[in-house]
Amino acid sequence: MKIVVVGATGLIGSKVVTILRQRGHEVIAASPASGVDTLTGAGLAEALAGAEVVVELVNSPSFEDEAVMRFFKTSTGNLLEAEKAAGVRHHVALSIVGLERLPTNGYFRAKLAQEGLIKASGVPWTIVRSTQFFQFARGIIDDATKGGEIRLSTGMMQPIAADDVAAAVADAALAPPALGTMEIAGPEPIRMDAFARAYLDAHGDKRTVTPDPEAKYFGAKLDDTALRPETDHPRLGKVTYAEWLRQDVAHPR
Repeated sequence: MKIVVVGATGLIGSKVVTILRQRGHEVIAASPASGVDTLTGAGLAEALAGAEVVVELVNSPSFEDEAVMRFFKTSTGNLLEAEKAAGVRHHVALSIVGLERLPTNGYFRAKLAQEGLIKASGVPWTIVRSTQFFQFARGIIDDATKGGEIRLSTGMMQPIAADDVAAAVADAALAPPALGTMEIAGPEPIRMDAFARAYLDAHGDKRTVTPDPEAKYFGAKLDDTALRPETDHPRLGKVTYAEWLRQDVAHPR
């Protein structure tokens, strides 16, 4: 098949491109660097000509509430219109577990709006909702650091390795459109404060993490369900957090 991966230079996109090419498919790695811009529509018609599947992995450069909402509405809207014109038969998008459960998070609201556009587009679709990536541990710690103190929620999460996310997205791209949402998560749950503490310990960082049930996660208060799958049988990743930490320490990015 000819498959267009939009957002092909990102963490997940680059891995998805590699997997699909290894499986023998013609893959167009679309990004602004290759002349494809979903915000302006530039290059979309040319990239999508003859494509059967489009995998949408673009992300907003800004997480500010209005900016991120504008980004996804414009980018996804342009992409879906181009897909309809090109006769694309399957739209696959990566989203986030628990969007409805954190309505105060502007980024989550924007991703929910993006999902709505996809479902209403008329293009057959599959949405892959993932839990947080192991790779974002440092970002979570940095966001929670105020005045030298790291204060993090005690809410449960079930983070996943980027390699496992990419494998699930690639599998979805090669399957028939689900016209539904599949959830993916890491193999084991962990409290957010423990998640951060394990990362710091593995990297020899002696700072302490203060567990705080009232601490906000990018502006939202967590309970034990917000960042975990809603379904009883999500697809679970193979890589454990401990395994990933060993790899991250041995091969720092």
